Amino acid sequence: MEALDIIKKIVSVLDDRLAKNIKVIDIKGISIMADYFVVASANNINHIQALADYLEDELRKLNIHYTHMEGFKSCNWILMDYGDIVVHIFDEPSREFYDLERIWRDGKIIEVPL
Repeated sequence: MEALDIIKKIVSVLDDRLAKNIKVIDIKGISIMADYFVVASANNINHIQALADYLEDELRKLNIHYTHMEGFKSCNWILMDYGDIVVHIFDEPSREFYDLERIWRDGKIIEVPL
C-alpha cells in the first residue's frame, strides 16, 4: 500500500473511534524520521489506549505493523511508528503542551477525505 492509502485508513480508523482534531502533517523534506505525522486527541487514558489498540488491530489485518510504540503505560501520549508514518495520540493537555503542529509548522497540513 502507498503511504497516502495507509494514512487514509489510519484517519478513518481514528475517526470511527471518535478521535478528535485529527491532523495529518506532511514533513517530507523537513525531517528524516518520517514523511508524515498523524496527530489526534482522545478524551481520556482509556480512550487513548482503545484508539491505539484498535488502530494496531485494523492495520495488522492489512499486514501493516508498527516498528515501535511508546507511551502505552503512561498513556497521555502514545506514539506508533509505522516507518514513513508516525501516529501520535494525545490527551488534550499533552497535545496542547507539546504542540506538534507548531513545532512542525514548516510541514504541510494535508486534508484526508473519509
